[in-house]
Amino acid sequence: MSAQTAAPTDAAPMDHRHVMRALSGLLIVLFVAMISSTVVSVALPQIIGSLNGTQSQYTWVVTAMLLASTASTPIWGKLADLFSKKLLLQISIGIFVVASVACGFAQSTEQLIAFRAVQGLGMGALQVLVQVIIAAMISPKERGRYNGYLGGVMAVATVGGPLLGGFITDTSWLGWRWCFFIAVPFTLVAFVMLTRTLHLAEVRRPDVKVDYLGAALIAAGVSLLLLWVTFVGNDFGWLSWQTVVMVGASVAILGAAVAVEARVKEPVVPLHVVRRRDPALAIVASLAVGMAMFGGAVFLGQYFQIGRGYSPTEAGLLTIPLMAGVLVSSTVAGRLVSRTGKVKPYIIAGVVVLTLGFLGLSTIDHETSLVIVSLGMLAVGIGVGMSMQNLVLVLQNTVPLSELGAASGAITFFRSLGGTIGVSVLGAVLANQVATKIADGLAKAGIDPGAPASSGSTLNVAAMPPQIQEIVRAAYGDATGHIFLISAGIAVVGVIASLFLTSTKLRDSVDL
Repeated sequence: MSAQTAAPTDAAPMDHRHVMRALSGLLIVLFVAMISSTVVSVALPQIIGSLNGTQSQYTWVVTAMLLASTASTPIWGKLADLFSKKLLLQISIGIFVVASVACGFAQSTEQLIAFRAVQGLGMGALQVLVQVIIAAMISPKERGRYNGYLGGVMAVATVGGPLLGGFITDTSWLGWRWCFFIAVPFTLVAFVMLTRTLHLAEVRRPDVKVDYLGAALIAAGVSLLLLWVTFVGNDFGWLSWQTVVMVGASVAILGAAVAVEARVKEPVVPLHVVRRRDPALAIVASLAVGMAMFGGAVFLGQYFQIGRGYSPTEAGLLTIPLMAGVLVSSTVAGRLVSRTGKVKPYIIAGVVVLTLGFLGLSTIDHETSLVIVSLGMLAVGIGVGMSMQNLVLVLQNTVPLSELGAASGAITFFRSLGGTIGVSVLGAVLANQVATKIADGLAKAGIDPGAPASSGSTLNVAAMPPQIQEIVRAAYGDATGHIFLISAGIAVVGVIASLFLTSTKLRDSVDL
């Protein structure tokens, strides 16, 4: 069928069969974006250990990806309103594939961090473009039904990712580099499927203006702020000239970005959307959920492997309660939202359960029963599954189709921003706690803390003497509870924001 004859059909709402055909490719893309994080998460202690990296570099491997993803997300979201969504998706798949291969060939932690930043550009694009395209095809009320599929795929990626990552890392003829290579064939399959099945009506807008200045200011301001969050407390003090310069410059740049966004015709982050009550509250709640979820979950693999001494495969198996919670709750909540048209009760219940889960995890140390740890992870998973995607739905329900890309990009941006800040802050707290506990442990054992093998600066625990290994493992196991307590406090902000959301029914039409 030619483009001329297909356009009128594509402009109309797609029936279930056509939606499912296009959705299959989109779900593979989302699966790949998700699994590229979860596969690496459980293997990361081994990766950084084999490259002789430090705790700071462990955090940076995650932060670099989230930083690039966060800074570019609103740009991709806005571009989706202005240009071909399908073409943008194909470009982002290309970026992601090249970066994944480069990560697999990295020879040092510095190279890995750089390649992960490029991978973050592609990952941020994939996540927001999939949401934008689905929102353009399906009405908000029906979207709850398809969000169940989304939640299921995300859960399979999150459940299967750590297991796959552990298996790959523990298999001698594969090794951790295949944690990056494994995403490539899936991505190429998705590229072919979407090229054949995704047919969206592209509305040409002759008055298109891309806000390059606003995009550059947002990226620069956020990047500088996150660099400060990462280094403060380790490389320089909280009250230092570096803090004054970096925070002052970041505030000034972001202030200039707000001024630019307020006056340009096509802003990257539309302030009139962000200023509305429900979108603002949904963004605040997403920020809190992102900080708590990303920040807490990143260090679970490290807790099981370094703090408890389990292998990567065992660590992957031990994270199943977290992923199972996401799988079940997102699928069930998605069906109930679609059936009732109401979303607020499920969001509130989700963030409350999320907070309780983190409170439970805040009590763990290196000897805590795995049953208690599993129950805490299950509660966190249930909370994330019920709240995260439904907060996007609240925002999408309040904006017209012409602003869907920018609005989706805005909430994904703020959620990723929360996750990046969460990882940086909690990583800094963990590093300081671990350093203190290792120093105390060495002092009690009568070991010189200045010796290279006893410094604890490297994550290559296997190369340490047995007595030092015990001290380091206990330090990591005991320090992890502190970061989950901070996560619980952050999640409370999400509870408060969710309580003030307006109780409205989701609309049936694709556009207002």
